[in-house]
Amino acid sequence: VQLVESGGGSVQTGGPLRLSCGASDATDSFNCMGWFRQPPGKEREGVAGIRTDSGTVYYADSVKGRFTPSQDNANSAVYLQMDSLEPEDTATYYCAADPFSLDCTPVAGFDWTYWGQGTQVTVSS
Repeated sequence: VQLVESGGGSVQTGGPLRLSCGASDATDSFNCMGWFRQPPGKEREGVAGIRTDSGTVYYADSVKGRFTPSQDNANSAVYLQMDSLEPEDTATYYCAADPFSLDCTPVAGFDWTYWGQGTQVTVSS
């Protein structure tokens, strides 16, 4: 299984970005898919998760109201729409997925099986 992120880049404070994650397997072959990030010099943290069978989404408190994950079953992809970006959102963003996990919340995703290589997001003030 391969996960490939794209859409990262540099943006000014308050601007939007949309990240994409293409999967080599169908999204419904995973129970959970989600997004994580690792800011420079800090630990990796969960951002958002999706339970693919129901479409239920979960958010980290730090991004609630600003970030929106979504899934695209036709294209075997998940997306992360990021609005009102802040310098604190600067990080490498990773897509992850797991075929069996029953917990799709961001805090549970660190043990998920499949991970992408990451895409860099830089927010300047």
